[in-house]
Amino acid sequence: MHHAIYNSPNLAMMLPSSRVRWSLCLCLLFSQLCFATDWHDPVSQLATQITAATGPGVVALEINNRSSIGSADVEEIRRELTSALATSGVRVWQPDQAAANIKLTLSENVQDYVWVAQVQSGTSDAKVILVSTPRPESAPLAPNAPPVTIHATPLVSQPDPILDVAILESTPPRIVVLGRTAITIQEFTNQHWAVVQSLPVSSPNPLPRDSRGRVFLRKDHLFDAYFPGLACHSTNSAPIAMNCSPSEDPWPLQMQGLSAFFSPSRNFFTGALVPGIGKQKSAPPFYSAAAIPRANYALWIFAGIDGQVHLLDGINQQVLGKIRWGSNVASVHPACRPDSLVLADAADSEPAESIQAFEVVDREPAAVSPKLTVNGSTTALWSTPGGENAIAVYKNSSTGNYEALQLTFDCGR
Repeated sequence: MHHAIYNSPNLAMMLPSSRVRWSLCLCLLFSQLCFATDWHDPVSQLATQITAATGPGVVALEINNRSSIGSADVEEIRRELTSALATSGVRVWQPDQAAANIKLTLSENVQDYVWVAQVQSGTSDAKVILVSTPRPESAPLAPNAPPVTIHATPLVSQPDPILDVAILESTPPRIVVLGRTAITIQEFTNQHWAVVQSLPVSSPNPLPRDSRGRVFLRKDHLFDAYFPGLACHSTNSAPIAMNCSPSEDPWPLQMQGLSAFFSPSRNFFTGALVPGIGKQKSAPPFYSAAAIPRANYALWIFAGIDGQVHLLDGINQQVLGKIRWGSNVASVHPACRPDSLVLADAADSEPAESIQAFEVVDREPAAVSPKLTVNGSTTALWSTPGGENAIAVYKNSSTGNYEALQLTFDCGR
């Protein structure tokens, strides 16, 4: 018998041809070119609208990239837009020789790239042009600010509903837990939270089954608590006492500033605002709201009972039709970020939900954190008084308990 003999591998036969090898290398080195996005359609739409706004002539073009689009693509967009405008008789040139100035901001949200162009001609009011194009699912998040990681620290778990939690600055740590039938003060000892005082909530009228509530810490007394059609105020001396009475007063949406009226028999805000947002004295009925400060105003985001996300800035109202958030939003300003963010919940897959952080650029939310998954449905999401952190409550689908979490944030991790 002869032993089988195998030839030594021929490396030249195993490797691709030199032309193929060069193509593979180029794709690895210049993947953005091999898989480049086709910008023709959005550039064409933008050029058509700019031409309609300016007419033939000389314009100046400034592009500000607030998206994950790479610098090579930004230059390609600039070249294509300049060429498309020239075809229509609009020449891009130096600002001191231009009859109109165009400031184009490239931004994005979860689904789309969103381009916003401000066209300023002479002393007339600036015209705003908005164009969007689908964003590839594999595209990275915007890199202009540090990414955010959400950390969840369990606070308390109980069978009875938890409406809100306030964290006291004390040693040992203490929290105020807002429930439907009682407000409890709990202390962290022996590695768990223990009730040190329980204050029954007395109401002449039964609270709605799916009640919501808020608790605010105060300087001259311990807290104020708000329920549908009911307000409770504590004393500031130990042992703490509390007085509850029917109330139609609006609930503060944050520690200072805007308040809103809550329906006494339902689980949402009616939309009536005090004192209002600029000239706007009302919003569509909503479940929750978040404020994003701007240089000269605040942009308010409302999770409407119609399932839509509404934006109000004091003059204009806008609906973000493509955003599918849940009923809970809150604004936070992590210490590691220069801007405020919006936290929003979303139903991913039954029975789990998630909470995610978004920055709002040119009125389009863009995700800046991975999703924090909770094993159940989110029932409350409120900012803490300082705004750096948040409190989330969800009903655990495995245990049936209500779980309260303190949400904190790290950047660049």
